[in-house]
Amino acid sequence: MFEYFPGNYVWNLSVAATLNSGGLIDEVDRACRPIRDAATRGEDAGTGDFLQAWTALTDTLVHQAEAAEKAGHTRTAGQLYRRATNYLCQAERMQSASSLHRLDTYRRVLELQQKAFDNIDPRTSRVTIPFENTTLPAYFTKAPAADRDPAPVLIMWNGLDSTKEHIYASGISDELAARGISTLMVDTPGSGEALRLGGLTARIATEGWATACVDYLETRDDVDTARIGLVGWSLGGYYAPRAAAFEKRLALVVAWGANHNWGAVQRRRLEREGERPVPHYWEHVLWVWGYDDLDSFIAYADDVHLDGVVEQITVPFLICHGSNDRQIPLEYAHRSYDQAVNSPKRELRIFTPEEGGVEHIGLDHFPYVRDFVADWVTDTFAELDAATR
Repeated sequence: MFEYFPGNYVWNLSVAATLNSGGLIDEVDRACRPIRDAATRGEDAGTGDFLQAWTALTDTLVHQAEAAEKAGHTRTAGQLYRRATNYLCQAERMQSASSLHRLDTYRRVLELQQKAFDNIDPRTSRVTIPFENTTLPAYFTKAPAADRDPAPVLIMWNGLDSTKEHIYASGISDELAARGISTLMVDTPGSGEALRLGGLTARIATEGWATACVDYLETRDDVDTARIGLVGWSLGGYYAPRAAAFEKRLALVVAWGANHNWGAVQRRRLEREGERPVPHYWEHVLWVWGYDDLDSFIAYADDVHLDGVVEQITVPFLICHGSNDRQIPLEYAHRSYDQAVNSPKRELRIFTPEEGGVEHIGLDHFPYVRDFVADWVTDTFAELDAATR
C-alpha cells in the first residue's frame, strides 16, 4: 500500500482510500504535507490536525466550485464538490466519537454531497427507507436502463467506520449503472448518518435491515424485484452474509472483505494483534454498538460471527479478500467459503501481490477490486435472469 506516513497504518489507509476514490495526488499532498510530523506521534494523536488540514483543502475546493457555479460551469463545479466531499468525509472518519467538531463536519459532508449530485449526477438522489419507528438514510443511483424497464438493484452496506458517502466516492454506483444495475447505498444502524444523526446503533441480527431495504425497493416501479442483491464491505462482510442467510428475497450476496468472526478479531485487538481501521478505536467501537463498558461489549461481540449462519445462504455468494489484509485474517475468507455449502454458486476470490488489492477490502488497488465485484454481480444477475426465461 502507498504509505505517505511511514509507520502509521491508519493514516495511510485514509490516504490510500482517498486516492483510490477519486482524490487527486497533488491535492492530497497539499493537505498531508503540513501534518507529517503529527503522524509520527501515533494513530490517535494529531487527528485534530488531520481534520484542520483536510478542511482547509475542502474550503479551497468549495470556493472554486462556487465560482464555477456562478460562471455556469456546472460540470466543473460538480467535480470539485465531489472531491471536496471525499476529502472531508475521510477527515471526519478519523475523528474520535467525542470530537466537538465531528457532527458539524458530517453535516457539511451531507451538504457538499448534495451539491455534487445537483451539479454532476442527477441520477443519484437521497431517499429514506422506513425502518422500525424511524428511517435509514440512503442514496439511490438509477441506472439508465431503468428508464426503459425495471432494472436489477444492488444494495450496498458500510462497515465499522465508513458512510454512504464513502460508498458513493468508490465509484461502484457509476460502474453498476453502466452495466444496467441501479444501486441503493445505505447507512445502516451503526454507520454514517444513521449513527451520527439518528442515534441508531449496530446489532447482531442484520436481517432486519435487509428486510427494510427490500421492502422499500419493492415499492419502486423501476426495480426488478426478482434481482435484488446485497454487498457489504469490511464489517459489512459480516452484516451482508448474515442478512442473506435469513432474508430470502435477496438474489445474491457479496462479502467484500470476509468478516466471518468479527468478535474473535476484537479479542485479538485487545492483545494488540493486527491493525485497526480507525484512530480512537475502542471509543469508536463502543459508539457504533451502543455500549458504555468495554467488558460488556466484548462479551456481546463474541456472538458477532457467521458460524452456523452462512450454511443458511441459498443464493450465489462471492467472498473477496486481500491476501495481506492486516485487519481481518485470511483464514476467515476460507471459513466463510467452506461453510457456505448450500449456496448454488459460491466463489472465493483472493487478491494477490502481483495484481494488487491485497490490503483490507482492496484499498491499495480499490478500483480493480470494485470492478471485479461489479462484473461478478452483473454476470450473476444475467444468469439469474436467463434461468427464469
